[in-house]
Amino acid sequence: MQDLSAITNWIHSFLSSFMPGWLTTTVECVLIGVGLLLVYSLLALFYIYYERKFCAAIQCRIGPNRVGPLGLLQSVADMFKILIKELIELKHIDRFLFALAPYLVIIASMLTFAVLPWGNGLQVIDFNIGIFFLIAVSSIGVLGILLAGWSSNNKFTLIGALRSGAQMVSYELSIGLSVLTMVCLAGTTSVGGIIEAQSDMWFIFKGHIPALIAFVIYMIAGTAETNRGPFDLPEAESELTAGYHTEYSGIHFGFFYLAEYLNLFVISGVAALLFFGGWMPFHVPGWESFNHIMDYIPSVVWFLGKAFVLSAVIMWFKWTYPRLRIDMLLSLEWKYLLPIGLFNLALMACIIVFNLHF
Repeated sequence: MQDLSAITNWIHSFLSSFMPGWLTTTVECVLIGVGLLLVYSLLALFYIYYERKFCAAIQCRIGPNRVGPLGLLQSVADMFKILIKELIELKHIDRFLFALAPYLVIIASMLTFAVLPWGNGLQVIDFNIGIFFLIAVSSIGVLGILLAGWSSNNKFTLIGALRSGAQMVSYELSIGLSVLTMVCLAGTTSVGGIIEAQSDMWFIFKGHIPALIAFVIYMIAGTAETNRGPFDLPEAESELTAGYHTEYSGIHFGFFYLAEYLNLFVISGVAALLFFGGWMPFHVPGWESFNHIMDYIPSVVWFLGKAFVLSAVIMWFKWTYPRLRIDMLLSLEWKYLLPIGLFNLALMACIIVFNLHF
């Protein structure tokens, strides 16, 4: 398996050869920030096109097919359109909080985006509590949504924000329990350590039934956490126009739009990390020749491929099931997912104590 840390170490050595230590660190942080922003933007454009084509396939349509070959430039055209749109000035709003809200949402999305392990040796930050850091920073986004709904001084945006707050806070519990279940199996909260623990077999196979249950709960709760259908009550067009970002225009609306699609990628990337080995290739114990062939596939391809497939599953949910009522949505979490998740965590602990896993 190719180790991309050789490239990053070479860059560090090259900069250190003619720069003092503090300047080298500063330049590296700037390069990482620019790289993340570039990848963030390109992934958002890809995901917009990806969902349009996926939705079209489910509904027996063609999807984008006019701008560029196969409609590939449609998302780029939409990006330029939203960049040149006017930022509409509203009266009777809290201007500071109204302007701050989209930045909080995008910052939370960027922080979680930066923790993901893109490949072997290609990770921005990895420390001993990395997975808890990821959960913590992902929770910042709900603050931006609540501020957006409240500061807009609009009853529809406020209802959408309250729905989103109740939904995201509730389903974070199930996501946390699923993550803890896999952390118990890995024996570490380090993102790199979780991947290394799957070098012989992915956790979805190694963890027996509890791993499968945790995966199902995670996918359902992750779909709700990103406010996507059938859990898109905060943005229910038939009831709330556009929900908490109804009053936003131009690039501020674009931030909410970008964060929604990148949160879809983050949820899929974390699922790939916890259940499918992250960038780790598919290995079968005892099949050395097969494992050797799998190692030739670049680690970045493994990670992105897993994330895209899991994202397709979440898109499939949206374009298949009807929207739930708010009481059904909360009942699903508090009466079913949360108790099952607690029992599943205890079951995984028993399997580990008695060494019943593969």
